[in-house]
Amino acid sequence: MQIVHAHYSNCFSCNLLQNPIGTITKIVVSFSFHSITKRQNMNSLQEVAPAFVEMAHRIVWCGVATVDSSNRPRTRILHPFWEFDGEQLVGWVGTGPTLTKRAHLEHSPWVSLNYWLPNQDTCVAECAATWHFDLDTRQRVWERYLELPEPLGYDPALIPAWDNPESDSFAVLRFDPWRLRVFPGTALAGEGNGVLVWETEASQN
Repeated sequence: MQIVHAHYSNCFSCNLLQNPIGTITKIVVSFSFHSITKRQNMNSLQEVAPAFVEMAHRIVWCGVATVDSSNRPRTRILHPFWEFDGEQLVGWVGTGPTLTKRAHLEHSPWVSLNYWLPNQDTCVAECAATWHFDLDTRQRVWERYLELPEPLGYDPALIPAWDNPESDSFAVLRFDPWRLRVFPGTALAGEGNGVLVWETEASQN
């Protein structure tokens, strides 16, 4: 058997081929994703944040994973919005302060937010999450949802348990990213690159 090694970026496969004289050739293909290797092709926050916000706000809903006291992950769908001032990116979401969410975040504040569309556009934010129960923050987030264009913006009062920002069942989570990844579906299909990755300097050490 003749073994041929080949290396490709963004793909992997292993095939057995029969050549004209009957010798089986095994083609072993290794793979690498340029965005997996740490520090490789790392982008600045100023490059990644606007692309992340555009995609996240276009997709609207995301899966948010937390872990329980046994470090078992659990995911729910939430509806955050993001604000970028040129230096810092912060996410905000109105949500019910359930016992499960509070217990998970007390155990570990680290969360993963994953956005996806059927065309394979995906973006991910790995964040530290903090609760905000003060009325000023709840009022600001409530009003921001009213100001944003639909479908990102909506009237929080449509949710039965939320009469107004002072409702006990309405709280706010703030998300501070330490890692962002923006992966257009076209990159998965090999149509250009466009993959952006950013991490805080501390996470790269």
